[in-house]
Amino acid sequence: MIELPVIPVNQTQRKPDWLRVKLPVGKEYRHVRGLVDEHKLHTICESGNCPNMGECWGAGTATFMILGNICTRSCSFCAVATGRPLPVDVDEPNRVATSVKLMGVKHCVITSVDRDDLKDGGSTIWAETIQAIRRESPETTLETLLPDFKGQWDNLDRVIAVRPEVVSHNLETVRRLTREVRIQAKYDRSLECLRRISEAGLRTKSGIMLGLGETEEDVIEAMQDLYDVGVHILTLGQYLQPTKAHHPVVDWVTPAQFDKYKEIGLQMGFKYVESGPLVRSSYHAEKHLFDMQ
Repeated sequence: MIELPVIPVNQTQRKPDWLRVKLPVGKEYRHVRGLVDEHKLHTICESGNCPNMGECWGAGTATFMILGNICTRSCSFCAVATGRPLPVDVDEPNRVATSVKLMGVKHCVITSVDRDDLKDGGSTIWAETIQAIRRESPETTLETLLPDFKGQWDNLDRVIAVRPEVVSHNLETVRRLTREVRIQAKYDRSLECLRRISEAGLRTKSGIMLGLGETEEDVIEAMQDLYDVGVHILTLGQYLQPTKAHHPVVDWVTPAQFDKYKEIGLQMGFKYVESGPLVRSSYHAEKHLFDMQ
C-alpha cells in the first residue's frame, strides 16, 4: 500500500489552496447572526473559529454551545477561552429552545464547554436543554457533542436518558499525542465514554483532528479503537492553529490522504465517514441520521 504524502508546515508558510473558505455573507447568515446576538447565545461556530461558519449559517443552521463560553480545561488546540466560568444560567435551556423554534431548525447540534467546576458536570442543563427543544420543536432532531464528564458516568447517564438522536464525543487526536494535545483528558476515558453511549443503543459519533504530528499508523489505530467501542459515525478534519500560543500545525494533510482515510474507515465498518480538510464535528451533521438497523 503506497503512503500518500503530507506537506510539512516548515516547507510552506501559507495554507494550501484547498483550505480557502468563503467569507460569511447572505440573508440567511445575517438572520442567524441576529438571533444569536438577540438571545445572547454562544455558538462553537464563533468560539471555535470554525472555517465552515459561512456555509452553515448561510444555510440557516448553527451549533449551539451551552454552559457559557469559558472552559475549565486548557487543551492546546482549542480556541475557546479557559478560566473560571460564570455561574450556570438556569434559563439557558429555554432561550436555546426558543431560538431553535424561531430559526426553524430541523436538525440541531448542541455542544458545551467542559464544566469540571460543577458536581454534575453541567449534565442537568444538558438534559433540560434537550427536553426544552423537544417541547418547543418536537420535529427537530438533535445531535449532542458531549464532554467526558471526568469519567463520572452518572452524569453521562443523565444525558443518555433523554435519548438524543445522535450522541458525540470527540477523541480529538491519536493515543500518542493525547497528553500533549488534551492535557486534562484521557484517551481511554474518551473511549469508555463512547462505549457507554453505544451500548445504550444510541447513534454514536466521534472526531479526530489531523496535522498535529500523527502518523498514518497512529490514525488507523485510533480509527480502529473507535470502531471497536461501537462508534458509528467518524469525522476527520485538518487542525488549524487558532493563535500562535496554540499547538502548531505540523502537517497539511492532503485531500487525497483524507479520501484514503475515508475509504479505510468505510472498510472497517463505520456507517458514515466525513473526511476532508475543512470537516468539523458538526459539518453536514444532518446527514448522519442513518438507519441503525
